[in-house]
Order: sequence, then C-alpha cells, then structure tokens
Amino acid sequence: MISGILIFNQKGENLIFRAFRNDCRPRLADVFRIQVISNPLVRSPILTLGSTTFSHVKHENIFIVAVTKGNANAALVFEFLYRLIQLGRSYFAKFDEEAVKNNFVLIYELLDEILDFGYPQNTDTDTLKMYITTEGVKSERSLVEDSSKITMQATGAMSWRRDNIKYRKNEAFVDVIEDVNLLMSANGTVLRADVNGQIEMRAYLSGTPECKFGLNDRLTLGEEALASPSGNMAGTKATKAAAGSVTLEDCQFHQCVRLGKFDTDRTISFIPPDGSFELMRYRATENINLPFKVHAIVNEIGKTKVEYSIAIKANYGSKLFATNVVIRIPTPLNTASITERTSQGKAKYEPEHNNIVWKIARFTGGSEYVLSAEAQLTSMTNQKAWSRPPLSLNFSLLMFTSSGLLVRYLKVFEKSQYSSVKWVRYMTRAGSYEIRF
Repeated sequence: MISGILIFNQKGENLIFRAFRNDCRPRLADVFRIQVISNPLVRSPILTLGSTTFSHVKHENIFIVAVTKGNANAALVFEFLYRLIQLGRSYFAKFDEEAVKNNFVLIYELLDEILDFGYPQNTDTDTLKMYITTEGVKSERSLVEDSSKITMQATGAMSWRRDNIKYRKNEAFVDVIEDVNLLMSANGTVLRADVNGQIEMRAYLSGTPECKFGLNDRLTLGEEALASPSGNMAGTKATKAAAGSVTLEDCQFHQCVRLGKFDTDRTISFIPPDGSFELMRYRATENINLPFKVHAIVNEIGKTKVEYSIAIKANYGSKLFATNVVIRIPTPLNTASITERTSQGKAKYEPEHNNIVWKIARFTGGSEYVLSAEAQLTSMTNQKAWSRPPLSLNFSLLMFTSSGLLVRYLKVFEKSQYSSVKWVRYMTRAGSYEIRF
C-alpha cells in the first residue's frame, strides 16, 4: 500500500521522512522536490514516475506526500492524508511547518501507530489520544485503569466514544448545511442545479446514549444497498423523483450510524461521538428549491456604452431573510467608469476585478430589488467581442433547505433516562450560483 510518508515545507526542505517498506529510498525526497515543488507547471496532486507514484496534499505551508509503488488505491491514499491532517490539527491546533518542527518526535510516533507496513490502521483522534499523549508518560496505576478502555478502542468495539462521559447539561445541536449550485442560461433555462449537503452534530450527552434521527416521510434513495467496505458509506444513485419528494444520492454516513435501520425506515440510529462530528453527507439533483431568481438584461450600445438592468427576487417565505447577499456583475475589460443606482443595498465598481459588486445586508423573503447601471467604455485599437461571463451570487439563508430535507425528530435514549435539549438549525449557502446574460 503506502511505502512512505514525507512532509516538506514550501522551500522543499524535507521535514519528515518515514519509510514503511524497503522500496522507499531517501533519494525519493529529492525527486519530489525537483519534479513537484520546484516545477511550477505541475498542478496535479498525483505524479507517477516509473513505478513510483507521489500523491500529495498542500496544507497551510507544508506538503504532505504519500509514496506508493504499483497500482495503489488513490482514493484511500488521499483519505488517509486528510485524516492525517485532521489528526495533526487535533494534536497541535495548527498543522504547519512550525508545528511539525516542534513535534517531529510525536509525528513519527503517530505515523508508526496509524500505519502498519504501509496499511492504514485506526486514525480516530479520541482513540489515539488515550495512549499517545503529549502530557507525558502516565503512571502505572492510570495505565492499568485505562488498559481495558484501550483494548476496547483498539479492537473497534466503539472506537468513536469513550466511557464515563458526564455533562451537567445534556444538549444536542444539529446543523443541516447545504451549498446550492446553479447555472442558468440567459433565457432562464436551468442548465444545472444541485445541492451538496451535510448534517453536522455537536453532542454533549452523558453516558452512552442511543440517538434516533428521523428525516422526511417522502424521502427516496436509489436502488443500491447501503453498504461499503468500511461500513460507513452508502453509495446511491437517485431515480426520477416525484414532485414534492426529497431525493438524495451519494449518501455517506459516520461510522457510528446503523445503516440497516436507515435502509428500512429512514431512521438514523446511532451512538454519537462526544463533541462535534459530521453525521451525514449527501447530494441532491431533483426538485431543487432555488432561493433566488435573477433576471438580467444587458445591452451593448455601440462600442462605447453598456446598459445593465438586474432584478433579483427572493423565492422563500416572508418570515425568512438572507444575509450578506453579494451579486457580482461582470463588466468589459475596457470599462472607464460606472454609474449605478439600486433600490436596495449598495453597489460599487471594482476595476481591479472588472465587476460591479452589489451588496444587500438583509434580503427579506418575497422581496424584489433592482440595479440599473451604465458602463462607459474606452476605445481600443484591437476591439474584441466581450465574452459576457456570468454574474454570480453569494448568500447565507437560515431555516431553509434547497433539497427540501427536514429533520422530523431527534430522540435521545439513555439508561439513566435524563432529559436532554435538542436544537436543529438549517443553513443554505451559495456554492457556484451563476446566471448567464
């Protein structure tokens, strides 16, 4: 699998070199430095030279590199590299060059624990912190007390949660966060509309609680079974959805979720990790609710003037409101000056980015606002036709989901039968939200 892990700084200095197999030689560090770091033309995160493949991730000011031989699973290699980054951030707060130099002994210890002859092992932070700690060597008594816990964690019985967790106030926070992507043609035809969503949870619950999480009644998935080699993913392909239903595809779950329950009654049943974690990730391409409708009219008056009329309307209820709405309207490269007026918010011409930036701090549902602008152009010797790039939107909208996904209930069961407080919040943001004109 992975022959070695290397970490470089931006100058190409090798900070960490850990070989797990005999085919990973020190000279490979020089090869990566010359072929990737010193070569500005290399953009791909994967470089294959002969039988050696370098898979790298750039994080902060360091390069984290996995060296593999033969036909390795690239997806698994990159998943491991990102898990290594998460582990470093958990131990050092910020995983950068300074953190690597200050903690290189601990990094070698972590690498030896999470890779065995190049095969990834348990990378769960809570598990590793039980027996790899920066607080010094534990006493014999504490080691005896923790030995049973470590055995349970290492065998994977419930590696994501430790025992004897206690809170004075038991709370669970659920955030449904969606990034909506849109590409609309000049005549109003939707060329692409999809949603990338995730359900994030912060669980501050005592003991070992059993949580049940219910989603929409009219929730449909594809025909494929909810299963994966690691036991925590559900690869699905959606079929054509009925109007009003919610269709999800490419669902991925945290390893704590019992997939059998979800497959039968759409109930997510799990014993949550302590603290923050991502419970579920999904995509939706059917029945997308678009929060904003934009109507753009742009007229080129000869070669000296461009007139804009941009209308934007909110397609959500009047009790909701979006914040930090920013519309970026492209202008020709030879724009000399802009005069603009808006019915709401403020507009400003940014010549360095060749666009008009229209900002609306608070956009109430059902409202419609208009921007009118006029661009004066300078004459050019070689006049080229304006390519008319699309205008784009950025926004944040609370208590709204473009996919229609809703949390029907969240129940917490624990043997001590304590009461808990549950909170659910919805957030829709702009991903790539573009309208051609």
